[in-house]
Amino acid sequence: METSVVDVPDKGRFEVRLGERVVGLASYHVENGVMTLPHTEVDPSVGGRGIGSALVAGVLDAARERGLHVLPYCSFIRHYIQQHPDYMDLVRGDDRPHFGLATAQA
Repeated sequence: METSVVDVPDKGRFEVRLGERVVGLASYHVENGVMTLPHTEVDPSVGGRGIGSALVAGVLDAARERGLHVLPYCSFIRHYIQQHPDYMDLVRGDDRPHFGLATAQA
């Protein structure tokens, strides 16, 4: 079954779907060129398949395409950025210490 990440702006979230079934979401808010990311969740019944990682990659790719910086308040998103430093540039340098990303390589 195909995994897709879809922006649902009227609900303020990205959804990750397996076929037509919504199995996870990442809430967001955009203001002044910054995408705030407070929360992600994935249905535990599909855990361990990389669906959460696909969701976060989709969200961060969308932020990059839109020229936005991100505020990764969600711990899963912060961890993903630490593990994938090619996304570090999406977090402004002066914001990184607040999220524990100050020592991560950009």
